[in-house]
Amino acid sequence: MSGSEQKTATDVVRRLVPADAVAYRARMLDAYERHRSAFTSTAAERGALPLRWWEERLAPGDDTADVVYGAFDAGGLVGAAGLSFERRERARHKATLFGMSVAESARQAGFGRRLVLALLDHARQRPGLRLVQLTVTEGNDAAQRLYERCGFRPFGVEPLAIALDGQLLGKVHMWCDLLQPGHSQG
Repeated sequence: MSGSEQKTATDVVRRLVPADAVAYRARMLDAYERHRSAFTSTAAERGALPLRWWEERLAPGDDTADVVYGAFDAGGLVGAAGLSFERRERARHKATLFGMSVAESARQAGFGRRLVLALLDHARQRPGLRLVQLTVTEGNDAAQRLYERCGFRPFGVEPLAIALDGQLLGKVHMWCDLLQPGHSQG
């Protein structure tokens, strides 16, 4: 951890389960609203989904389509991020990191890094998985630097990827080779 990161006995990063769905939904709806350029989905789109959708995303098991990890401090769930696993035969070696969010009150405490590293560790345990990819909105330099510190490398920019308030924003595509040494250390 860096000098600005603090970890207490109550800080935990763990896989979320269906019982966490209410807190996960609240965390993500807040993120969609506060950081609209960071997400392709909107707060209105996700807010309209039933709680069951959020519970299903948190289904337990080793062969689920998605896994989501959460970061907790004494106040509850302060961060979340997930992995979506490819189901198509020729793409099963890939997963996509999605929905990265850390509450404003918990920033600079190392939760983002810990979430990304926990997801990469989870990915390494999944048979046949070779890489994790993600997108980050162009200009979100703090997020891109975090991903780079965790072993991700940019490989291109999708121009005009999302429309927001009359602007078209690009998305930087990044990937992490799970077999590269040293990436689990960030």
